[in-house]
Amino acid sequence: MGLKRDQELYRACFVINLNLFVLDGRLFLKVAFLLFILEGLIMAMTRARKQEEIADIKGRMEDSEIVVLTRNEGLDAKSITELRLEMRKNGVGFKVVKNTLAKIAAKDTPYEAIVDMFAGPVGMASSQDPVAAAKVAHDFAKKNDKLVVLGGAYGDMILDEAGVKQLASLPSLDELRSKIVGLLQAPATKLAGLMQAPARELVGVTRAYGEKG
Repeated sequence: MGLKRDQELYRACFVINLNLFVLDGRLFLKVAFLLFILEGLIMAMTRARKQEEIADIKGRMEDSEIVVLTRNEGLDAKSITELRLEMRKNGVGFKVVKNTLAKIAAKDTPYEAIVDMFAGPVGMASSQDPVAAAKVAHDFAKKNDKLVVLGGAYGDMILDEAGVKQLASLPSLDELRSKIVGLLQAPATKLAGLMQAPARELVGVTRAYGEKG
């Protein structure tokens, strides 16, 4: 009787273990299925987020007369905040970009020619004023050597660091407008002096701003 009881006990334990194994298997399949669905949702959200980023960068490029790229390696959070504020104050958009997405966004825009500059930690300054982005980036880099101006593009003109520096030396549209208003309010003698200014000075301004604003 004792042996039979033991056999029945062993058989019962085996059935219980088998049922638990089946239950665990079903639970495992359910968990695996839920993880598969969750992974699919995360991937879909990631793709959607990437498309939004690409659209944002492309929009900034298409709406701007100039794009200036900077390397931000070593800039702390405080400096980045100061840079953003300075950019915003001067009507310049600024965005730290993911290089792969920026290269995709630049396709079929005037800035496709500068995709090779998207390497390392890159910030993109852009503005409708053809001078503002260059001026703010250049001036900030002079105060903070952690910001390095890489170059950029003004329309179909590719700019290196020296080109950005040269462009930054020109007056912005707002500064030029203020000077014109000042001249219009100036005495006639000053206006007469303007009319007698060397032609090369007027040509320089005309080339930079003749068809702007």
